[in-house]
Amino acid sequence: MYDVVKSLHSYWAYLVLLILIIATVNAIFKTIGDKEYGANDFRKSLFALIVSHIQLLIGLVLYFVSPRLQLFSESGMGEIMKDSINRLYLIEHPLINIIAVALITIGYSKHKKKLTSSAKLKTIAIFYTIALVLFLSRIPWSTWLG
Repeated sequence: MYDVVKSLHSYWAYLVLLILIIATVNAIFKTIGDKEYGANDFRKSLFALIVSHIQLLIGLVLYFVSPRLQLFSESGMGEIMKDSINRLYLIEHPLINIIAVALITIGYSKHKKKLTSSAKLKTIAIFYTIALVLFLSRIPWSTWLG
C-alpha cells in the first residue's frame, strides 16, 4: 500500500504544481495588467484549491503508512532532527506543505469576500505565490526528479 500511495502522491504533485503555477501567474499578470476578474479566474483558483487539498489528503495517508514513521519511537525526535533526510520527510515537508495548503485556503476564502477585481486578484496572487514558494522549498527534489 505504501508504494501505491507514494506513487500517487508523487504524480499528483506534478498536477498540483502545474495548476498552482497557472492560477498564481494568472493572478499576478492580471493584477499587474489591471485586468478584470472573471469566471475563468475563479475556476483556476478553485481548481488549485481542490487539487492541493486532495494532495494534502494523499500526503497524510502516506505519512501514516510510511515506514519512516516508526523512527519516532525507535530513535526519538532528537535523532530525527539530526538527520537531514528524516527531518525533511517527517517534519519539514509535512509541516510546510500543510501551511502552504492553509495559505491557499485562506487566500481563496479572502478573495471571495473582496468586491473589486483588483482586490480579488491581488489576494489570490499574494497567498498563492507564498504557498507556491513554500511547496517548492520542501519538495524532496533529489528523489522526486531522480
